[in-house]
Parts: sequence; C-alpha cells; structure tokens
Amino acid sequence: MSVAVETFGFFMTALGLLMLGVTLTNSYWRVSTVHGNVITTNTIYENLWYSCATDSLGVSNCWEFPSMLALSGYVQACRALMITAIVLGFLGLSLGMLGLRCTTIGGTDGSKKAKLAAIAGALHILAGLCGMVAISWYAANITQDFFNPLYAGTKYELGPALYLGWSASLLAILGGICLCSHCCCFSREDPDTRARLPYKASTAVLPQVASDEGDSSFGKYGKNAYV
Repeated sequence: MSVAVETFGFFMTALGLLMLGVTLTNSYWRVSTVHGNVITTNTIYENLWYSCATDSLGVSNCWEFPSMLALSGYVQACRALMITAIVLGFLGLSLGMLGLRCTTIGGTDGSKKAKLAAIAGALHILAGLCGMVAISWYAANITQDFFNPLYAGTKYELGPALYLGWSASLLAILGGICLCSHCCCFSREDPDTRARLPYKASTAVLPQVASDEGDSSFGKYGKNAYV
C-alpha cells in the first residue's frame, strides 16, 4: 500500500508541476471587470509578463511591460516566487524518480531511496507553498483595488489562471506529503532492516542427564553385576 501511495504522490507532484508551468504562462491572471460599466468596448487582461487588450471586433493586441523596475513590488515578488516554485518542482521530480521503490533507477538500496523520496517530497512542498503565496498575494491585490472606492484606475477580477495555480499548488503539497510518508513508514515495513538485526547465540548449558545416570547405575551394582 505504501508503494501505491508513493507512486500516486509522485504523479500528483508531476501534474502539479505541469499546472504551475501552465499557470505561469497563462495570460488571464486578471481580467478587467464590467461591473459598473454601461458600455464595454474592450477587455484588458494581464499576467506577470505582459498586458493585452481585446476590442469589440475581437482583435487582441499585447505588449510586454517596458521596465521591470517600474512594476509594482508584488508583481516582481510573484515572478520570483513562481520561478522558484518551478525550479524546486523540477528538482523534486528528478529526485522523486530516483527515490521510487517501483523502479530500479538510482539503485535498489531501500534506505537510500527512502531518503531521496523524502527530500523530493520536501522540495515539492516548498514549491507548492511558493506557488500558493505568489498567487494568493496577487489575488489579494486584485481584491483590494476592486473593493477600494477611492481607486481610480482600471479594476480587475480574478482570472482563471489563479484558480489553476491554486489547484496546482495544492497538488504539489499533497503529493509531497505522500512522498515524505514513504520515509516515515520505511523503517516499519522494510524486511531487510529486520533481517540485518544482530543474532545472539544461546548460552544455556544442557545438563548431561544420560551420563550421570550411567555412572550412578554402574556404581550401584558394581562390575560383577554385568558378567
């Protein structure tokens, strides 16, 4: 059962990493709202890298942000956190392949595989936390501007990429927990560990009953009794 849980956790982390990559490149992190607008002629949607506008004819025009230093601080932080999450996810995926007990990649030593799986699980948990923090921080700024009556700029709503990122981060965290559980259960389930326990030979001395009885019977009847 633990092998199945470990394998299931590995595929969960792989799916979470894939979804994090899709989230990072998705254009719809935030979408301009139609709330309070009588006539809407265009729609603006943005992500961490560029902004796009779609007119009433459906033609989209995109342009990258001209300066990184001119961006808001939370956008730069979200960029760094998302890239960190993907890098940690790739490292965890590589170590997870070496630590799976259902494969012979990286050897067959059970204790070594358990340690690799635990490290991979910890990396995936960190990757999920980085993604969760980045997306939640970005969403918090969107909702803060949306409900601020004094904000005069364009108001946005949460884009579908944020929901995809939340799901990806959750998958990465849950999959990392499944991989870490392999290290905890290894010492109780590994038969090789129990087989290597030191053997202590018995030191009990058995009494020599037969020889004592022979000697006593010989002394009782004497030598002439057997002639």
